[in-house]
Order: sequence, then C-alpha cells, then structure tokens
Amino acid sequence: MAYGQTIIISAKYQILSEKILYSIIVHISRKNTNDAKPIKGEKSLNEEKFFAIISRMKYINRWGLMRNTITENISEHSLETAFIAHVLALYRNVRFGGNTDPERCALLAMYHDVTEIITGDLPTPVKYFNAEIKSEYDKVEKMAKKRMLSYLPEDLREHYRPLLGHTEEEKELWELVKAADKLSALIKCVEERQMGNTDFADAERATLDSIHEMDLPEAEEFLREFLPAYTTTLDKQTK
Repeated sequence: MAYGQTIIISAKYQILSEKILYSIIVHISRKNTNDAKPIKGEKSLNEEKFFAIISRMKYINRWGLMRNTITENISEHSLETAFIAHVLALYRNVRFGGNTDPERCALLAMYHDVTEIITGDLPTPVKYFNAEIKSEYDKVEKMAKKRMLSYLPEDLREHYRPLLGHTEEEKELWELVKAADKLSALIKCVEERQMGNTDFADAERATLDSIHEMDLPEAEEFLREFLPAYTTTLDKQTK
C-alpha cells in the first residue's frame, strides 16, 4: 500500500461519506467471504494457479488517486521493497548488534502485497478512515490470504502461510518490511518530484514523517546514506 497517498475526505467536499465508505468495505468483505466457499467439484481448479495469479501483480497500479509521471505497479514495488528490507536487516546486524535473517526479510517483503491481487490497492486514508472500515478491510485481507493459499498444492500451503501475513514469531522482520515499504513509497515521491510533478509533495512530507515516527535507526541510516542519490543524475550515479 502506498503510504502518504492524499485523498480529501471531508464534509466540505462531500467526496466520500463515512457511511458510503463503510458500505463499500462491508460489501467487498461479504463478497470475498461468499466467493471463498468451495464449490463441489472445483477443488482441482483452485490448486496450482498460485504463480499465474501472482504474475498479475504487474497489472495492479499503485497511487491510483495521484497524477503519475510514471506508473508503478505492485510487482515493481514489491521487488524494490525487498531490496530495501534486505539492507535494513543487514544494518541491524552489522551496525546495531542485531541477529536477524536478511534473506528471510527480503522474502517477506517480496510477498507483502500479494493479497492486493484480490483486494486491489486501497488508498491508506480510506483504509484507516475509522476503526469500523479498518476492521472490515482486515476481514477482506484475511479472506484474500485464504484464497491465495487455496491456489497452492495442499502440501505447500503451510510453507507459504507465514509469507502472506504478519506472524508474531517474525514480528521483528515485519517491522523492517514495514519500514522498507514506507521507504519505497518515499522514493516514488522523490522521483516524481524530480520529474516536476508537484502532486506528490504532500505525500512525500507525510511519508517522511511516518518513517521518522517509526524511530528505527535502520530506516534513518537508509535515509542518510542512500536517499540523496535518488536526486542525482545517471551520470553522477555511475561515476
């Protein structure tokens, strides 16, 4: 999900009311619940199409409410997030005395948005508009996770279950993935600004603030060491 996306939700503009938003999420939740019920004789159709479904990540664009100079899909975003998550885990081990698994962290990041193949990329301000909408959307995500697992052969499902949702056992890694997700969103904002697109200005500020609020030294290290290069030219980057 793209952190810091801007959407105006107010009585003044009357774009989306709380009641309408809640109705939309409840409808999606019920639809996913009903669709997830197995149909007699359909089991073979549900299995072994996991990666064909994942390949459709490239068709789901992020930042749908914004004017984009270059569109970004969730497949591209997931790979970039994995790159960043890996180095954040390395930071923790090398510079801050941690003992995390960078490769596992990168793997979790690769799969962190897979359920959006079913749910779509819901803008963050809508998702967190109020507790009821967040609760209903959580139900949608759970149903999407179950459906994605049903697309795997049965003997592989337990191996993929931890990849499709946060687990308490890997809480530390998921925290780094969350930071990497935000850093990827910030990079997108910076790149859009560099191309003269002011639509992402507020999103950039909000995303940077949310990264600082996480109070993760690994994220701050990435901002200090790697972010400045995103504002330079190819010639300077390759010198």
